[in-house]
Amino acid sequence: MKKTIWVLCDDRKGSVGQAKGIAMKLGDTFEIVEKEIVYNKLAGLPNWLRRSTLLGVDLKKSSPLKGQEFPDAVMSVSRRTLPIALWIKKKSGNKTKIIQLMFPGKFGLDKIDLLVISEHDRGKTDGNNVFYVTGSPHRAFPEVLDEARKKWTPVFEKLPRPWTVVILGGEIKNKPVNPENFELLGERLLQLHNVISGSLLVTSSRRTGKQAEDIIMNKIKDIPSYTYLWGEKKENPIMGFYACADRIVATGDSVSMVCESCGTGKPVMIFKGKGWLPKKHQKFVQSLYDGHYAVDIDAPNALDFVPDKSLNPAFEIADKIKEMFS
Repeated sequence: MKKTIWVLCDDRKGSVGQAKGIAMKLGDTFEIVEKEIVYNKLAGLPNWLRRSTLLGVDLKKSSPLKGQEFPDAVMSVSRRTLPIALWIKKKSGNKTKIIQLMFPGKFGLDKIDLLVISEHDRGKTDGNNVFYVTGSPHRAFPEVLDEARKKWTPVFEKLPRPWTVVILGGEIKNKPVNPENFELLGERLLQLHNVISGSLLVTSSRRTGKQAEDIIMNKIKDIPSYTYLWGEKKENPIMGFYACADRIVATGDSVSMVCESCGTGKPVMIFKGKGWLPKKHQKFVQSLYDGHYAVDIDAPNALDFVPDKSLNPAFEIADKIKEMFS
């Protein structure tokens, strides 16, 4: 009989993508039900105040949670979804197991059945329910990339090769973007183009902001490019970018997109900037260097870098979930 897992999908698209990546590898013995979560203004309260309740959830706009047959497991994708998962477990009579992606803070850790934490968060907690992985899971599987390559190659084929994908992050935890870092990144892209020529495939995130986008777009205005900037009313080509890239340049603040980049098996060059990345992100980037998944854009012979293997902990996390029900 199939086990049912609810995935709590909130507005953290990167985290939701991680959950969907794991779900894709769980196989036919699991039924995955995505529950869309819309928050109200109380969602910002700390979890020790929200506790195991639906406080902070806009029940009218969210997927139904009440009046449902509770699942065998619930996957919480962020700090704000944990109180919802705790509520579901409580209402199920503790039948529902909680799978938590990323460290959610100290409240409720003893109620979590499987806590998946990236190596760069090691030391925040410990216990038999903790499972450490390098980076974060994602959906950039070979079969997904193959389909994207077929779809997007005709779109990009008029651009000269090689194709260098550029992934722009931005603000971290309300810390404003420093324009100087994007000026510096723009210079690096110009230097790269002077060596290898070709074209750029550029995308930004919701954290990038117009000022940073404008700086980059001005710097690369004379380079053949295909761009998708956050909020544009056209199809998001990100999987096509990953699939078609000859190499990828990514800013180190965007954990999900950097891990997706490293999941392609393509050469990945990470731009850290100056005074941009907090210690957590610096540890994350270093773990990718140590695992030979990526190289610093300023490293000697960075253009010669070839990764040893691709990165996607979705496989091992899926196996760990299967063990919970074996």
